[in-house]
Amino acid sequence: MTQKVLMKGNKAIAQAAINAGLQCYFGYPITPQNEIGEFMSDEMPKLGRTYISAESELAAVNMLIGAAATGTVSMTSSSSCAIALMQEAISAMATAEIPGVIISVMRAGPGLGNITPSQGDYFQATKGGGNGDYRTIVLAPSSINEAVELTYKTFYLAFKYRNPAMLLADGMIGQMMEPVELKPFTLEIPDSSDWEADGVGEGANKRPFRKLVSLHMQGDDLPRLNDKLQHKYALIQENEVMYEEFMADDAEILITAFGTVGRVAKSVVLKARAMGIRAGLFRPVTVWPFPSEQLKKAAQGKKAILDIELNEGQMLLDVKAAIEGACPVELLSKLGGEIVKEGEILEKLNELAGRAELLKGGV
Repeated sequence: MTQKVLMKGNKAIAQAAINAGLQCYFGYPITPQNEIGEFMSDEMPKLGRTYISAESELAAVNMLIGAAATGTVSMTSSSSCAIALMQEAISAMATAEIPGVIISVMRAGPGLGNITPSQGDYFQATKGGGNGDYRTIVLAPSSINEAVELTYKTFYLAFKYRNPAMLLADGMIGQMMEPVELKPFTLEIPDSSDWEADGVGEGANKRPFRKLVSLHMQGDDLPRLNDKLQHKYALIQENEVMYEEFMADDAEILITAFGTVGRVAKSVVLKARAMGIRAGLFRPVTVWPFPSEQLKKAAQGKKAILDIELNEGQMLLDVKAAIEGACPVELLSKLGGEIVKEGEILEKLNELAGRAELLKGGV
């Protein structure tokens, strides 16, 4: 049995990345994810691996592209306004089909905002701030233990699909401490010998010149590339959706939430049930691909959905699109780094339950 260790979230994520076989880390400091780079600066050189404190976030993400283009297990980490600076490079990474990993620990915005936890980067991560029809695989943990497991999964999916993959955590995950079980993990990397830019070699090892680029100017090169990418994204949507349902089957009111808000909502479900309100939870774990079909099924027969987010309803659009009008949807949101409290959720659930009873009685 693996021993549990009390760790801060950022350090647990960093250790999980190292356990996954991380060879190169490139980063630039920004709160609330600084402990990731700090941990890497101490541990990576001890292991004979590469740690570079870049001169900027732009430099860090482009170093990631360079290293990952050789098939090397590589990663960067940052937060919100700095992830925004990386968006062009993430789009280029998707276009060149380079398997890079990005850890995004969200802080409050817009702009530089402040350093308190938020979920305001859902659009940034799942829709993308870069140009073109590209996708980033995005996983959102609700606890530090899950952050460890999803860090492993993020590396696996990045290499499986040769695509940028992101662990999307809010500042609470990064800064709080929990007992963590760091299970052994072996990253199974598909053979990259047919695409990696590892040098043309000499003699019998000589091979044709390769280019991993995001500029495609010749004939129908770009349309054909887009067709290939969209086919890959369809495969990801078909095979990699992850979600959690908690007491959702017999629920009258279904809560949707992601990340740490989903964790708060789970405890609220139990308290609501004790009050006689049949609540349940549907929590997307992959926020891209979003579990649309699974949520649509879960929404059938419900009286209402309460979507809870630390933003102004960014996931709400995906929730509404998924359920296709199966029931009314309402939003409970907090912005600017405020945390939604159990009492506020219970109050809203009580209001929705009362409204449902009135409708049931024909009033």
